[in-house]
Amino acid sequence: MIRIGNSVPYLDIILLAMLAGFVIFKLRSVLGRRTGHERRPTDPFAESPETNDNGNIVRLPDRSAESVDGSDDDVPGSSMAAGIMQIKLADDGFDERQFLQGAKSAFAMIVEAFAKGDVDGLRPLLSRELYGGFASAIEACEKAGEIQETTIVTIRSADVVEASLENSVAKVTVEFVTEQVKVTRSSDGEVIDGDPDRIDILTDIWTFARDIGNRDPNWELVATRVPED
Repeated sequence: MIRIGNSVPYLDIILLAMLAGFVIFKLRSVLGRRTGHERRPTDPFAESPETNDNGNIVRLPDRSAESVDGSDDDVPGSSMAAGIMQIKLADDGFDERQFLQGAKSAFAMIVEAFAKGDVDGLRPLLSRELYGGFASAIEACEKAGEIQETTIVTIRSADVVEASLENSVAKVTVEFVTEQVKVTRSSDGEVIDGDPDRIDILTDIWTFARDIGNRDPNWELVATRVPED
């Protein structure tokens, strides 16, 4: 075998080259070659055009077949149901049944705190504007020397009657039908309004709101009203 200095023998070089060629051939047969029609690798950080701000895929129904006479607006509860759906799409943790349970608890807490004149207890439950109105009413009662007594006997029903999503603010309006005993007494305990032995059936319509873009999961009472006659 002829050697040139300390170089690798010629036969060994030829064998190594053949072996390298065989390995390359086998790799190409296993991995294949690009043809120009391969799909691009999926970018896990790319936003799908059908994805909302929360990253949940939302496939909107085709509205082209709907009538254009606005008849959907005449269906009772259709706007409320649409509002609930909008809130659910924006906040997948929203559940109207759990919300109503919380609303009942909030109703009882607010009514009790107002009757006791507990402004500190009301503060985290009310919006800033509504809190100002409640605090003023409590202050007026204290100046007049009047004492409010309110007992919720039972909550007969609590139903969502309105729902909407404006920008990131969700609003849900609940109609409460309750049995209450309401009495106003003077500073010496004399009854000046109401009857401690009478149960009144009352209907209140309260609107709760929450910024779903905020991490705080709590809802605030933002408006109250009674049904129109």
